[in-house]
Amino acid sequence: MRADKRGGDANKQKWMEETVKVFQVEGGWTRENVRIGERPEPLPGPGEVRLKMKAASLNFRDLLVPLKGYGARMKALPLILLSDGVGIVDAIGPEVSAPKLGERVCPLFFQSWSAGPPDEQRLGFSLGSELDGTMAEYMVLPAKGVVPVPDFLSDAEAATLPCAALTAWSAIIKEGCVRPGQKVLVQGTGGVSLFALQFAKLAGAFVIVTSSSDAKLERARELGADATINYKTTPEWGKSARALVGGEGLDHIVEVGGQDTLPQSLRAIRPGGTVSMIGVLSGGMMDVRLGMIVTRHIRLQGITVGSRDDFLAMVRAVECHRLRPEVDRIFAFGELPKAMDFLASGQHFGKLCIEH
Repeated sequence: MRADKRGGDANKQKWMEETVKVFQVEGGWTRENVRIGERPEPLPGPGEVRLKMKAASLNFRDLLVPLKGYGARMKALPLILLSDGVGIVDAIGPEVSAPKLGERVCPLFFQSWSAGPPDEQRLGFSLGSELDGTMAEYMVLPAKGVVPVPDFLSDAEAATLPCAALTAWSAIIKEGCVRPGQKVLVQGTGGVSLFALQFAKLAGAFVIVTSSSDAKLERARELGADATINYKTTPEWGKSARALVGGEGLDHIVEVGGQDTLPQSLRAIRPGGTVSMIGVLSGGMMDVRLGMIVTRHIRLQGITVGSRDDFLAMVRAVECHRLRPEVDRIFAFGELPKAMDFLASGQHFGKLCIEH
């Protein structure tokens, strides 16, 4: 590990001549242009810290980024990929009192959302899209843009927290306010969905998990799912979900599918229930009976990760309950394209991670 290198202009000039490896999109917005490259080794300025990155994790959004899937707001190329990761603070700039050298921290997904409700400014600067991401040997961030993580988690496990875990926390705990005895349905067995299962169980809820794979559903039961539905063999799973909870309907549904799954979610939810809209894996258009939403007082709640305060609250819960993220497999730094292909295949159960 490098020491704090605040040693004057000559030292800075020598340091900046060194380079570090990064994985970036360069030369054009295509998957074929995802390549290993080099950047000048970064130096923290006032109020900043430098991280020696240890691990990163993938989210579905990372498949869209190389295609310029988030439009004109994205950073101009080259763009370092991925939003989630963990690293060790190995250099600090002036005016930084925390974190300390040697502390292990996660970068926040939204670097400008410290607290309060979302607005344009707070949602405007996410890693791996508007800002360079975590697929770098070293990265520099504002000191307020990182959060310490529990010691009991491995680097790969800690790297899953900034986006997937916090999104699930926001859906279930912050916005959903799930309480003991409530009935929750979680779609699928990807990273957000399994975190949602774990947080809902911590809250004392009865949880149903859906998947097209019986093997994955068995693993979900091992993680605490109270009931499961194979949506491939039971395409009208909304009706089946209602039957599993006595016909009353569910209190909360974590909706990750979008276009193809929302109609079933609206059949399964109880009057006054909440559908947390997190993903659009099956399509981004909405073709549903709006009268069903209005007359049954259903709440459709969009979820986009969360703030620094939310992250801190989630980390306290993870530490208190010794909650361990479900990591499917770990790839080497140079295997990012392979990891992205595996994510796109849908074979994973939980999170896919990269070790630096």
